[in-house]
Amino acid sequence: MRLVIIEDNPLLLQNLTLLLSGEPGITVAGTYKTGEDALAGIKESSPELALVDLGLPGMSGIEFIRGAKATMPELDMMAYTVFEDRETIFSAIKAGASGYILKGCTPRELIEALFSLHQGGAPMSPKIARAVIKEFQGEDPTEQFLLSPREKQILGSLEKGLTYKEIADEFALSHHTVHTHIKNIYEKLQAKNKQEAFLKARRKALL
Repeated sequence: MRLVIIEDNPLLLQNLTLLLSGEPGITVAGTYKTGEDALAGIKESSPELALVDLGLPGMSGIEFIRGAKATMPELDMMAYTVFEDRETIFSAIKAGASGYILKGCTPRELIEALFSLHQGGAPMSPKIARAVIKEFQGEDPTEQFLLSPREKQILGSLEKGLTYKEIADEFALSHHTVHTHIKNIYEKLQAKNKQEAFLKARRKALL
């Protein structure tokens, strides 16, 4: 199995490369830190599968999946992310992801999911599979899926009056990552500012 990895975190990218390149049956054909670079160079790597972080800077992982699928429809896409909210899950699947694994999984779970996808499966973390099943049963996934656990934590810290820098320090995140999370929170809650976000989150029992 030839795969490429698209991940903007340098340490995680290095660890994934070491893990997967050491697994029999897997060849890491290329690594990229942005969706733009991956889209420009992926054809030269001739991969069969792409492991894609959805929270990329610039072009998002979902945008990359959509663009890559347009030019390489046979390429299998595995979303590998911390995002577990309904909107992101279904946006990724609609864009062309055939697998969706959360970053909290074990190395063995990730490897098994990659082989499953390569063999024609559609591997998903249990929580993601449950949300998908509820959707196709005609039920709306519960409101708890609207925001990811990290987004809830950040919104809670924002409500306490912490600045972006203080939130970044609290969760060991970059300022850019905090800004992206807060932007996503506003979009998901359809809020124009933090006060409106707090109000809507409380109504949905997210705070």
